[in-house]
Amino acid sequence: MSSAANVRLRVDKWLYHARFFKSRTLAGKFCQASNVRVNTETIAKAHVLVGPGDVLTFAKAEQVKVVKILAIGKRRGPAPEAQALYEDLSPTPAQRAKNLSAPPALREPGQGRPTKAERRALDRLKETD
Repeated sequence: MSSAANVRLRVDKWLYHARFFKSRTLAGKFCQASNVRVNTETIAKAHVLVGPGDVLTFAKAEQVKVVKILAIGKRRGPAPEAQALYEDLSPTPAQRAKNLSAPPALREPGQGRPTKAERRALDRLKETD
C-alpha cells in the first residue's frame, strides 16, 4: 500500500482529530471561511489534504495558532493522544505581551489631510496666481 510518510488527511478531519474543534462540521465551516493557512497558503475548502511536515496557521480563541503536523491520527482520541499529533509553534504569551506593549506609532502634527482652514488658505494662494 502506501508508506506512513505519504499518508494524508483532509484538513478538517485532522483539526477534529487533533481536538482543535468539537465537531468535524465546525472544523469544515472554519476552513470554508478561509480562516486556515496551510504552509502560508490560505485555503477556502475543507478537502485540502495535509500530512506530516505541513504547517497550519489559524486564529482560535483570540490567539494565533501555528501548528506543525507530526502525525496523522486514526481517530479522535484522548487529549494526550491528540497532542502527540502536532508541535505547537505559536508565540508564547510573553512574546505576545511584548508585541502588544510596543508603543503605538505616533505621527507628527501637521501630517495627513489639511484642515478646512488650511484648505481655504491653499485655495486663496492658488487663486492669486
